[in-house]
Amino acid sequence: MAQDGSAGRRRAFIGSFTAAGGPGLVTAEVAPGTGALTLVFAVQDVPDPSYLALSPDGHMLYAVSETAEGAVAAYRVTGQRLAPAGPPVPVAGSGPTHLSLYDGHVLTANYGCGSVTAVPVRPDGTLAGAPSGRLQHTGSGPHDRRQRGPHAHQVQPDPSGRWAVSVDLGTDSVRVCTLTDGSPAVHREIALRPGSGPRHLAFHPAGEHAYVVNELTPTVTVCRWDAASGLLKPLTEVPVLPGAPAGDAYPSGIVVSPDGRFVWTATRGEDVLSVFAVEADGLRLTATVPCGGRWPRALAEHDGFLYAANERSGDVTWFAVDRATGVPRYDGSVRVPAASCVVFG
Repeated sequence: MAQDGSAGRRRAFIGSFTAAGGPGLVTAEVAPGTGALTLVFAVQDVPDPSYLALSPDGHMLYAVSETAEGAVAAYRVTGQRLAPAGPPVPVAGSGPTHLSLYDGHVLTANYGCGSVTAVPVRPDGTLAGAPSGRLQHTGSGPHDRRQRGPHAHQVQPDPSGRWAVSVDLGTDSVRVCTLTDGSPAVHREIALRPGSGPRHLAFHPAGEHAYVVNELTPTVTVCRWDAASGLLKPLTEVPVLPGAPAGDAYPSGIVVSPDGRFVWTATRGEDVLSVFAVEADGLRLTATVPCGGRWPRALAEHDGFLYAANERSGDVTWFAVDRATGVPRYDGSVRVPAASCVVFG
């Protein structure tokens, strides 16, 4: 966890949509024991920093700029403040929705055009002046409006660090990739159920399973993961709701508990968090609870607490998690207009 050297305070970082009135990038202090967030600093120098990633040492923060032009920006973390570490770097892709650090690069998933971009990271954590490579996804799905072409929504390394995994909502598939001369290259593409609309993937801490939350059907696909061969094998699909949704139901975030016993998802429209018990090669839905706001876009776990970034109600809510059942209990919220994600060191 990144810490303020003078006060010893833990920190969280919150992204938001500036086009919808968000404050940009926000730093918050995390209260020990209660998980409560207190906003301390904001910077708004790039539009729509909707998703964030922190360097392993906590000294650098990276943000996508989810715009038609698409960019990634780097910030130095100094105490409670964020300072731009060079100009934003265009990613040669539209609407980047996610980013991660992999093999000396920042990778961005570009939703608008359905691609993954690699931007080299210098030894000091700053970004090189241009991308080193870009992988264009191809394909489509049966959903007429949402799947006419590829829409890469997430890219992240697997627990072994050998592979980068890209989740594409438009093509109903997950691509397992490597970097070849700084350019993303497909090792294997795994097809999921047509029309499911995969959005995000979370790995089990044991490294042998992965869970894909699907946006176009409110389900989670349980997969077996083989890091040695880079193979993702779909096993079963589990609903995130106990019955048919009353209206719109678009799952968004997915998190696995650090001990591997539970999986949590967030579902927009229904505005709920779902709790799953992890079983051998499967999941069992055990509970749903209100997210405490509207349109939970992202979900994060830290130190026994669960956090939801609620875009349309403009807040971040937090929940204490029952260690025996995994069920979250609402504990509080903080106002962040157009909140889109929250990350911890």
